[in-house]
Amino acid sequence: MPADVAVIGLGHHGLPLAQAAAAAGFSVVGYDPDPRAVDALAAGRPPVGGSLTAAEVRRLLTTGFRPSADPADLGGARTAVICVPTPLADDGALDLGPVADAARELARHLKPRTTVLLESAAYPGSTEDLLRPLLQQGSGLRAGRDFHLAYSPGPLDPADTAPAPKVVGGLTPGCTEAAVAFYGRFAERVVRARGPREAETVRLLEGNVRHVNFALVNELAWFCHDRGIDLWDVVRCAETRPFGTAHSFRPGPGVGGHGVPVDPGRVPVRVPHPGGRAAPGFDHPLRMVDLAREVNGRMPRYVVQRCAQLLNEHGKSARGARVLLLGVTYDPDVADLERTPAGDVAARLTELGARVGFHDPYVTTWQVLGRPVPRAAAPYDAAADADLTVLLQPHRTYDLQALAVKAQLLLDTRGATPPGAAHRL
Repeated sequence: MPADVAVIGLGHHGLPLAQAAAAAGFSVVGYDPDPRAVDALAAGRPPVGGSLTAAEVRRLLTTGFRPSADPADLGGARTAVICVPTPLADDGALDLGPVADAARELARHLKPRTTVLLESAAYPGSTEDLLRPLLQQGSGLRAGRDFHLAYSPGPLDPADTAPAPKVVGGLTPGCTEAAVAFYGRFAERVVRARGPREAETVRLLEGNVRHVNFALVNELAWFCHDRGIDLWDVVRCAETRPFGTAHSFRPGPGVGGHGVPVDPGRVPVRVPHPGGRAAPGFDHPLRMVDLAREVNGRMPRYVVQRCAQLLNEHGKSARGARVLLLGVTYDPDVADLERTPAGDVAARLTELGARVGFHDPYVTTWQVLGRPVPRAAAPYDAAADADLTVLLQPHRTYDLQALAVKAQLLLDTRGATPPGAAHRL
């Protein structure tokens, strides 16, 4: 029997959407072309780095959710939502290849009156210029007449579980209302955008605002350290004031995760247009985004400089020093290593000759520069043995007070330890 909803892409983004739709009473099929991932989900095992626990996956299966690697299961769904990842390619452009692949597969099974929604991160214009022609060519149906088509930005950060309004922008007013009817069943609030390009730009704006603000506070960290100013006290006090601090941004070893900064003018869309032409880019670069990317990209190097400085101040050299990295995921309390700055920190320390180990309650194996990094079984004992311990991610399972007591030398890159208990970034 056909499902009400087909979710295409069962990663950190698609699974929570499937969970929300199933909780709202929809019958849901989840499609992923990787049969191993589908088999694991069917057995109740979440994907590595996913945002659902094993218990949540098992509960999801009891609702009738069905993972599948058979594209024929896409046929008959009243709503199809594309949630595939669009990572950055080597040239810094979003790789929209997975969206194109999903569209071609869906088009072969698309039925009239289906609502197709794109939630993957994409450039403004991708829904109309890339997704629409692929769906029309593969199905023989026309968007806006035979089926509904709309864009709704997915969550910026899968680690953020706070409810947020859903923004939707349809190809036509009817497309928008079809999307509103779907999301209105489980979203806290649905906001109508003028069209898909506006909705796509919402996602771009969110990611870039995040990175620009992180860049500002990261650059301030260098300034304050050089002048003997306690940045963490500055942040604490600034959070009490009503302007410019509605969202608290704190410095750290770098930025990572899935909310990548995207400058539509710096690089054009690289996925070929269905007609053989290159998809158009933009001719107005966002200079602030490039600058933020540059500043945030320097943070791992700055952390390593601080490490070498601290070791030197305590009569030790980075070469041969035992350095323990605590928390190597990109966000606290998640198992996701997507673009984590910890990799760059570990690589640079290794290149200086340090003997690097790590501990993370969510990561059992980790490779840097193509080689496995030794994992400490007992983080506090390892901190006592290490010449320097670097707290990169303050997972809730860590007892930071005990860590500060045990560690010979502790650098806290997140300002999470009690004041005076560690050296702070």
